[in-house]
Amino acid sequence: MFLDQERRKLQHEIKTYMIQYFKRILGRGVDEVKITIFEDMLIIRLKGFLTEPEKYIVNTPNGKEIVRASRRQVGDQHVIDNIPYFEETLKAKVVYHSYDIDPENDFAGHLIVFNHVL
Repeated sequence: MFLDQERRKLQHEIKTYMIQYFKRILGRGVDEVKITIFEDMLIIRLKGFLTEPEKYIVNTPNGKEIVRASRRQVGDQHVIDNIPYFEETLKAKVVYHSYDIDPENDFAGHLIVFNHVL
C-alpha cells in the first residue's frame, strides 16, 4: 500500500506519462488529464482530446457514433501499449479494466482494477 505522498508522486508520474503518450501517438496533447489511485484502482480521466475535425463530425448526424468508434480504436491501442507500464509502475497485475468515450462532451474515462490494494 502506498503512503499518501508516494501515491501523489505516482499519480503525477502517470499523468506526465499519459500526456507524453498522447502527444506521441496523436501528435497533440490532451487538455486535461486527471489520475486517481484509490485502493486497488487506477482511474484515468481525459478531457479535451478531440481534434477540430472530430468536433465538427460529432455535430453531424451519426457523428457521435463515428467519432466514438474511431476513438475506441485509439483506446484499444492505449490498453495494449500501457497496461504493461501501469503494472510495472504500480507493481500489481491488472485483473479488470473498462473505458468509454463521450465524444459529445470530449471526455474519456478508463478504470483499471489491480489484483491488490495499491
